[in-house]
Amino acid sequence: MIGPTGAVRVMVATKPVDFRKGAEGLAALVRETIGADPFDGAIYVFRAKRADRIKLVYWDGTGVCLFAKRLEDGEFRWPKIEDGTMRLSATQFSALLEGLDWRRVQCAKETPAPALSG
Repeated sequence: MIGPTGAVRVMVATKPVDFRKGAEGLAALVRETIGADPFDGAIYVFRAKRADRIKLVYWDGTGVCLFAKRLEDGEFRWPKIEDGTMRLSATQFSALLEGLDWRRVQCAKETPAPALSG
């Protein structure tokens, strides 16, 4: 799977949502419950009551995209269920989408480019 780069913002809604909602309904939730602009380029992650389902909504520059995934075996690892959101790094987000425990992923530190000698 081609994943996001380090510059992407990933916001996770920690409370389960009604999974009958489509792209427009989830974009409205971003506005109303998260208090953010769904067209700002961030990826917004939502979970169902069942921990084996995930939906993402994001703006790709041409339209609102909806991505849904259901694990056939196992569950996604989620933060505690409470009101609010949390931010994940691109690396943690990739682990979450693969069904791995994203809490165990450590992000690589940015290394500055070497200066030219001479």
